[in-house]
Amino acid sequence: MAKYKSSSISDKWKKTNWLLEQGDLRKHVPHTATFDRKNLFSMLSKYSTVYFKPTHGSGGAGIIRINKKNNGYQTQFKKEKSFFATADELYHMLSRFSNKRPYLLQKGIPLAKTNGKLFDIRVMVQKTKKGEWISTAVFAKIGSPGKIATNYNQGGSLGLFQPTLTGAGFHSASIQSTEEALKQLGVSVAKNFDRHLKGFQELGLDVAVDNKEKLWILEVNTRPQIYPLKFLKDKKLYHRTLSYAKQYGRLQ
Repeated sequence: MAKYKSSSISDKWKKTNWLLEQGDLRKHVPHTATFDRKNLFSMLSKYSTVYFKPTHGSGGAGIIRINKKNNGYQTQFKKEKSFFATADELYHMLSRFSNKRPYLLQKGIPLAKTNGKLFDIRVMVQKTKKGEWISTAVFAKIGSPGKIATNYNQGGSLGLFQPTLTGAGFHSASIQSTEEALKQLGVSVAKNFDRHLKGFQELGLDVAVDNKEKLWILEVNTRPQIYPLKFLKDKKLYHRTLSYAKQYGRLQ
């Protein structure tokens, strides 16, 4: 069996710029900027919600959501909420929090809800023996009430794509076309990454579906987890992704 080896890159800013270079992908990338005072003030003037996220990090760790209010700004870190009367106060708190580590600011996308819970979509893209990219799994990551990240290790749960979108009010024709669009997006992103760095065997796209059914790429993971798929009642997705993973030496 092949030894497991797949390129990995943790720098979210570099990955964002790779996507922005390609016209058909650029429209799926929410406005993102490096964290500094000027960019923070600019984004707060344009958007009602902004996410502050570590440039290097995974699993939804270290993310703060900033909501603009009439009389200031409310932040949420995990389940803890705070309030800042001015953008200056907010900037100083975020600077202390970052502790000189690089952070990004990203426009908040209003996530769709399924049965009252926020969700986003994971698209698993894997390389075949012939070196071709294929989207092998599309499933939902459903947020835990009160949390700002939908990640499994942040208390979220996984859901099958069709029932999740049905719970969000999508019609069957719309669900089918959205799934097809997500699979195409996955392959397009994988080919883009391959052009920038050789050696990728798998990618996991986190994609938001907004309330107008537009797709937004929130993040591209180069070390996507497979094991949480075990916990879905229907094990087909788990066995499918694992069968492709075994071709490039990954066992779990």
